[in-house]
Amino acid sequence: MRLLKAGAVLAAVTLAGALAACGSSSPSGGAAAAGGKGSTLTISNENGALWTCDFSPFNGSDTLLSVGFVYETLDYINPLQDGKVTPMLASSYSWGAGDKSLTFTIRPGVKFSNGTPMGAKDVAYTFNLLKKYPALDLTGVWSVLSSVTQTGADQVTLDFSAPAVPWFYYIADQVPIVSEAIWSKIANPVAYPDTHPVGTGPYLVNPCTSANITYTANPLYWQAGEPHVKKIEYPAFTSNSTANDELATGQAQWGAQYIPGIAAFYTAKSPDFHYWFPPTVNVSLIPNLTNPLLSNVNVRQAISYAIDRSQVSSIGESGYEPVANQTGIVTPTFAGTLDSSLVTQIGDSYDPAKAKQLLEAAGYKLNSAGVMTNAKGQSLSFTVINIGDYSDWVADMQVIAQDLKAVGIVITPDNLTNTDFDSDLYYGKYQLAYYDQQTFGPSPYYELNNWLNSADTAPVGKVASTNYERYSNPATESLLNAYAATTSTATQQSIMDQIQQVMVSDVPIIPVVEAVDWYQYDSAAFSGWPTAADPYAQPSAYAYPDMEQVLLRLQPK
Repeated sequence: MRLLKAGAVLAAVTLAGALAACGSSSPSGGAAAAGGKGSTLTISNENGALWTCDFSPFNGSDTLLSVGFVYETLDYINPLQDGKVTPMLASSYSWGAGDKSLTFTIRPGVKFSNGTPMGAKDVAYTFNLLKKYPALDLTGVWSVLSSVTQTGADQVTLDFSAPAVPWFYYIADQVPIVSEAIWSKIANPVAYPDTHPVGTGPYLVNPCTSANITYTANPLYWQAGEPHVKKIEYPAFTSNSTANDELATGQAQWGAQYIPGIAAFYTAKSPDFHYWFPPTVNVSLIPNLTNPLLSNVNVRQAISYAIDRSQVSSIGESGYEPVANQTGIVTPTFAGTLDSSLVTQIGDSYDPAKAKQLLEAAGYKLNSAGVMTNAKGQSLSFTVINIGDYSDWVADMQVIAQDLKAVGIVITPDNLTNTDFDSDLYYGKYQLAYYDQQTFGPSPYYELNNWLNSADTAPVGKVASTNYERYSNPATESLLNAYAATTSTATQQSIMDQIQQVMVSDVPIIPVVEAVDWYQYDSAAFSGWPTAADPYAQPSAYAYPDMEQVLLRLQPK
């Protein structure tokens, strides 16, 4: 399973899970399997090891099990609906002069699950806790904040060192609010396991074992009548096959993983079984721009034109993950942002003849072995690091290798473990890499900024937190800074058009297919699921705090 939520920009998310017993039932028995009258929802999401029963909202390994279930954020910002804001613990917000401050009005009448009131002091305390212990600051909000203070009985003001408008998403949507009364007494918050979490969210942990987490409705929850789903079972699965069987037999109602041959295996089993895979970010071929051959833009453009993305999608990704385009704009999710005139200008993204022309213009000719070689005798032959455990990516690379060979470029896949891949990528010890940034937010800016902004890159041999290709362009930097300094959507779109032009002309990365959210659901037991027609939340069970919005909309039948 690959997580695609942009919550922890710099945090490496590791998940825990376990194998749960798999009984038998008919596909039509979803409601019965879910708790007799459909009041219990079972989640099927393969994770890979035993649950630790730790629920710290500031530990990247635990957030998807705590934030949204137990802990809540100030707002919910829907990345699938152009950043539509749903007020949560904050009833409203306003920007200050020059967009250098942000004031939240905190909702009255909210209580923590232990009965104590939640207020502005808890919000201010939470943000300052992240400042005191930077390891808890998973989204790095203190890289742009200068101070956070309680400025009234129900208000909190955040001051910025410089305008940082896109950070509203991380601040409002990605920072869970905790109780000052509880957390101020914790000697070491960084190591705190939080085995008995106390938050303002709709659920309590009751109980957790290594094999299963049971969530029950919080009787003190501030939204009247919610949640309608009174009980959730979250078994820990160590294999996709076991988790998929739970879905196909109707024993689990909410799925969040890849299912091979989903039509035959899942949807054909019941008219109530459905899926929706909304695209989120690009899976891209990443050139190391410090490589003297890959630093040539003609070579990178040729690679982009040589790849038959439709074949990669259909063969490598079973058609589940759609083709990407060189602008870097994920469609249809952000189709409104796409510069269609630019797409028309670059024409068919698959054009082997144009790829060869670009290479010849750069001084390359086919040698006797059929490899493009320049006058210095340098051949376009590269290794490409890949994650060997991702069978779809391995299949993708086989298609890509054939495509590139047809234009005289040889790539040799190096299928690594996740750990070795990450190390080589972060330190820049590679020639080409195949990867998704895993940075999804309410506009294309969030992914593209992480690829194109040199602020978080580093020289080869040192760790880059983003921008692994080591791209640097002052003009592009100015565009990204200008985007971050305005709340005008019109101005942001104008800037995004120029950034798309950068993607096409500079080709800093080469998008191939679009990664998706894996999401299956059973409409027999529950109604109100998010769909392509009603994308009110990112739908996967592992997307936080989005999963809370799903749980608050579901109604048992």
